[in-house]
Amino acid sequence: MNLPRRRGRLSRWRWLTALGLGLAALGGGAQAATVKIVDAGTLELRRIGEQELVVIGADADSPDDLVEVQLDGEVLRARRIEFNRTARTLTLVGGARYATGEGQTLSGDDLVIDLSTNSLSGEDVLVSQGRLLIRGEELERVPGQLRAMGSYFTPCGGCGQTPNDYAFQAEQLLLYPGDRLVAYRVQVLLADHPVLYLPALVLPLNEPSRQPRLELSRGERDGLTALADLPFAVGDHTLGTTLLRFYQNRPARFGAGVDLRSYSPLPYVDRADLYLLADPKPFSGTTPQEGRDLDVDFSVRGRVPLEEAVSPLDYDLQVVRRDIGRSATDPLRGVTSVKFGARVDYPLFTGQLNLYNLLGGDPTRSQYTPLKWPEVVIDPKPYRSGGLSADMRLTAGQYTAAPNPDSPSAVRQGPNITTSRLEEQHDISYSRPLWDGAEFSVRNRFTGRYYGTGARTVDLSIEGRLSQRFGAEDQHSLSLTSGYLRYEGTSPFAFDRLSGRRLSAPQTVALTFVPADGAAFSVSHTHDLLAERDRQAATAFGVRVDRYPLQLSSDLSHNFYTGTLERWTLNSTLGGSFVPVRTPTPERPLTPEEAEQLRVQQAYAWLERLALSTNWGYTDRGGFQPLTVRATVTGDYRTDNISVYATHNVVTPQLREIGLNATMTKSYDTVLNPVTFSTAQRLNLITDLWTGNTRVLWRGQYAFEASHSLNMNPLPTAKDTGRVTFSVGTQGSGRADNWEVAYGGPFDLRRGYWTEPALRASYTSTRPGERFRVSGTYNLPGLEQRRSELVQLSLGGSWQAGDRVSLAGEAAYTRTRSGTYPNDIATDRLSFSPLAVGVRFEPNPQTDLYLTGRLNQVFTWVDGQLQEPGFPQPVLALTLDRCCWAAQAEADFSQGRYRFSVGMPGSDFSPLLERNKNGWAVPLLSP
Repeated sequence: MNLPRRRGRLSRWRWLTALGLGLAALGGGAQAATVKIVDAGTLELRRIGEQELVVIGADADSPDDLVEVQLDGEVLRARRIEFNRTARTLTLVGGARYATGEGQTLSGDDLVIDLSTNSLSGEDVLVSQGRLLIRGEELERVPGQLRAMGSYFTPCGGCGQTPNDYAFQAEQLLLYPGDRLVAYRVQVLLADHPVLYLPALVLPLNEPSRQPRLELSRGERDGLTALADLPFAVGDHTLGTTLLRFYQNRPARFGAGVDLRSYSPLPYVDRADLYLLADPKPFSGTTPQEGRDLDVDFSVRGRVPLEEAVSPLDYDLQVVRRDIGRSATDPLRGVTSVKFGARVDYPLFTGQLNLYNLLGGDPTRSQYTPLKWPEVVIDPKPYRSGGLSADMRLTAGQYTAAPNPDSPSAVRQGPNITTSRLEEQHDISYSRPLWDGAEFSVRNRFTGRYYGTGARTVDLSIEGRLSQRFGAEDQHSLSLTSGYLRYEGTSPFAFDRLSGRRLSAPQTVALTFVPADGAAFSVSHTHDLLAERDRQAATAFGVRVDRYPLQLSSDLSHNFYTGTLERWTLNSTLGGSFVPVRTPTPERPLTPEEAEQLRVQQAYAWLERLALSTNWGYTDRGGFQPLTVRATVTGDYRTDNISVYATHNVVTPQLREIGLNATMTKSYDTVLNPVTFSTAQRLNLITDLWTGNTRVLWRGQYAFEASHSLNMNPLPTAKDTGRVTFSVGTQGSGRADNWEVAYGGPFDLRRGYWTEPALRASYTSTRPGERFRVSGTYNLPGLEQRRSELVQLSLGGSWQAGDRVSLAGEAAYTRTRSGTYPNDIATDRLSFSPLAVGVRFEPNPQTDLYLTGRLNQVFTWVDGQLQEPGFPQPVLALTLDRCCWAAQAEADFSQGRYRFSVGMPGSDFSPLLERNKNGWAVPLLSP
């Protein structure tokens, strides 16, 4: 019957059909499949004998006259699709195409899919996977494998070649999608003509890291060396690589191993890795060594669900041994480390089990990383109730580690000591208010370690605090703190050694007094009940004032026990900008505080643009520190300001340093043409060194800058007094073009000119696909320099004209002189590191031809004479790319080497023929 093409009815019919077919497929057994009609014109139900058929056909309105059906998300298209409900098969008739979830596309006239086994069969079937094209006279497909009889296959299937450059004919073919292709009794075809017979052929199809690797080399001691890595797979969750090694001159010669990665191979195992390699021992100097070195790296990670646990138990195991590459005297040679950790989280606590051991280690070697066999950690969840908070942790285990040098009994045990250890940690605190403004708190922190030898260590801290706030607005505060600290004991282990012993009982009283808004005075004194008089802490005093126009902070520490002033600092600022008081309104007049603030601001309005600051200090070891006085004048905008300062050494007494800083911005047309001026000048009167920098910035992009560093009182024999430099250029990130021109160098104030001036310039340009940079230095005549000459020029970048021509590299020129003018000798160096040029030709749509050149060389001229090797020695290469294979001819004139190589899909170029200084060679046969 014909189906209506109106959207509403057709959509409803498709859903009903898909549901009916899906139920029919599901009813056949456990291997269920879901069939959904995407596009069809007719639907016919037939019964032939005991067979029930659903025939889905196309009509004149079907796209490309094809039916489209989805089978578990895979797309099937044909002129007619027959669904046998009894045999549970799908038959694709006429122009059949099957796009599998494994990236394959199967094409043929008749394809039969068995829904019970998810297998496929057909005759004269075409299979495409990427660029691999397979044609089989008979084809069968089961999950994970495709078998073809009488097959023709080629990696040039997607290259549009007629005929294909190379292909293969095989009596039988096995395709493992995403892994490999195995063919038996194979004929190699060039342009569809047979040229070679092979009993078997394997083509890797997986990613490059999973493809076979063969390396051949020849060494002076090992002779011929061969390394082969052969990937394999076990099921759908384990990937492996067989490792084979051969060394011609080593006594053991052969080595072997395996590298495995397995994902969820077993219940409760997320991943397991194994790397195992037994490699023949290398030469010790010139002496061969018998036997093999062993590398082992085995690890397992997983999770185990537990009842009542918040999350599954996490565990990891790692077994590692590394002998390859270690010397015979390496203490870690032959040592296997075993680490195991398990973690679980319950509602009331978390637990850990840790194991760490070294097998085969030297017992006479001290172990500073403790061995744990085992260690158990119990960490209860913190408890909180009201003002009470408690947290604790228990750690217990058996440890082996180096002894504590402070413990004679442990040292007598030898290089290592083994004993049990229990560590208990807790932190308990409690706080609560007592009466109005009063609060009481107490805290106990403790870490205790107890050892099987009878030793113990203690780190104890107990502190009680009572604080009281008072005053009309609780602005004053008084606090009393009583503490007890105990830090003692000797551990038998070096890894948890305690340094020293401490026993103290600090009693602290602290008072903060706020006599007026914006002013505060504080004093704090601590007395240790267990300390001697000369080890008591100093009393700390502090003053803070923040009332416009004055900001002041001062701290003083005086030790009344020793009568010593230990430290004093003073920082003050008078005037400066302020936040204006809001404008009052009849609905919202000023508050008394705001009215007083307004009165102060009006009274000191003359200080709004002037700020005077002072910084001073004293220490008992260094005496009085230099006094710094600074005055800052601010313009209409805060960005406009001038600041001068002076630093005076009070002890000497001597003026130490003076300086000036200024920043000004043009106050009109700030959007289109903003101009910013800034300068920073500093004169050190002790060293007579004047340094400074001045910059004018226009539009935020173009800058003129002058910098100097000059000695105002140089030695009579000095050739110059410093450096002076002027520059102009662009600045800021995000620009496509940047440039800078600078002039300057060493300068002599006494003679008023540069001694060795130079003109420097640089330019950079960045465009999509292009980058260019050039910089140079040109020496000009000066007081101590007579010549004008180019002394440095560098070029670098990359440029590409479409996909035809590319240029990239770095080139640099330098000139240096030796000797005395006018008999000095110039040495010129021109270096390319490297300079690469590439040109692409396209003789036809299936062929790309690349001509590339690379020059990595340094040319040197001494007094105008070119030194050896002299002439350019580039590396030239001609590469032919035919989509499914490539060939390259390379000439390296610097090494005198000429090579012809061939590359296949997914692999690098393999040299087939080479000529060097020793003559002709075939690298695959004579590495």
